Amino acid sequence: MSGVLDPADPGLREFWTERHLCTLTTLREDGSPHVVAVGSTLDPAAGLLRVISSRSSAHVRHVLKGQDRVALCQVDGARWATFEGRAVIRDDPASVAEAERRYAQRYRTPRPNPARVVIEVAVTRVLGSSRFR
Repeated sequence: MSGVLDPADPGLREFWTERHLCTLTTLREDGSPHVVAVGSTLDPAAGLLRVISSRSSAHVRHVLKGQDRVALCQVDGARWATFEGRAVIRDDPASVAEAERRYAQRYRTPRPNPARVVIEVAVTRVLGSSRFR
């Protein structure tokens, strides 16, 4: 069973702290999906997901060109959740440092990258398995 989830659900929040990779889907200019594996972090208080990336990556370029509707999905057996939202690219040092800090808590300290940016996704909808209810 699946459906719309509450982003404040404690089970969902816990699931998004476990060490799992996610898929990030952005849209190319022709509307076709571009899907890549990424690490992401959830900030439920701000209603944001964050993904650290390099400025030259295709998914960053898609968002910068106005294809700002994105989805992040995480799967673990029968448990899954997809966050949909609008993305912006942040490159200011404070935003990058905050995203790196959160990434290090969930995964590991990221390698240095002078071209690093942050994809911040303002969550508009969450779908997932009923195992979080």
